[in-house]
Amino acid sequence: FWLKLRPTPNPDLEFWYTCQPPGRLSQPLSTMAANMTQISKKRKFVADGVFYAELNEFLQRTLAEDGYAGVEVRVTPIRTEIIIRATRTREVLGEKGRRIRELTALVQKRYGFPENSVELFAERVENRAACAMAQCESLRYKLLGGLAARRACYGVMRFVMENGATGCEIIISGKMRAQRAKAMKFRQGYLISTGEPKKHYIDTAVRHVAMRQGMIGIKVKIMMSHDPEGKMGPKMMLPDKIEVMEPKEEVVPVMQGIQEDEAPAYEVEEGYDQ
Repeated sequence: FWLKLRPTPNPDLEFWYTCQPPGRLSQPLSTMAANMTQISKKRKFVADGVFYAELNEFLQRTLAEDGYAGVEVRVTPIRTEIIIRATRTREVLGEKGRRIRELTALVQKRYGFPENSVELFAERVENRAACAMAQCESLRYKLLGGLAARRACYGVMRFVMENGATGCEIIISGKMRAQRAKAMKFRQGYLISTGEPKKHYIDTAVRHVAMRQGMIGIKVKIMMSHDPEGKMGPKMMLPDKIEVMEPKEEVVPVMQGIQEDEAPAYEVEEGYDQ
């Protein structure tokens, strides 16, 4: 089943398609459903997970320079929609949509989708500073460009915090200057590390940089701010967040039907009754 496309300008595209034969568990649910009448729940989830992992790895390598920030797969009865999130959608689409069509053809041939049953879309990331993947790639290219590790990390952290993030943490480990490897941690703001809110508020990304002196690991963790609309941050509030309301103005009740002149007068006698 190994097929080879025409030579492409991007070597990653050709390598991904020619060197990885599609296994039984690497096919998405729609293809497996067409080939098999019945499929167990366990096989279904494993197949979908392998498909997503392989697709994410491929797009991560191909669209690294274009601010790749994740992918979402939506399976409908009519077609399979793959939504690519990126900071620079114009470069993802290419000139007159040429690049997105090339990626669609690759995915379709690689997984055996029927004609016109899979479609790729590009979605722009609203807040680039709150995306850990985009900042991780930015830091990676800064290090590859020869910028000092400490200066590059402080620059990325300052950019994240100035754009409304609650907290940011950057861990970089490997051979920086000397021959001995070490790890540096840069942290600013407030970050949570446990519980259900972590799934909604914390965005994490890990990248590996192949430097001349060896491999360097980068981990970026960003805590987003609360957004009631859910566009720039999570809609769910933190459970320990206390909102102090402004006190209401007290309205003095007035008795209806009795005026001040007609109010009954009471005589007060001094002393005690004998």
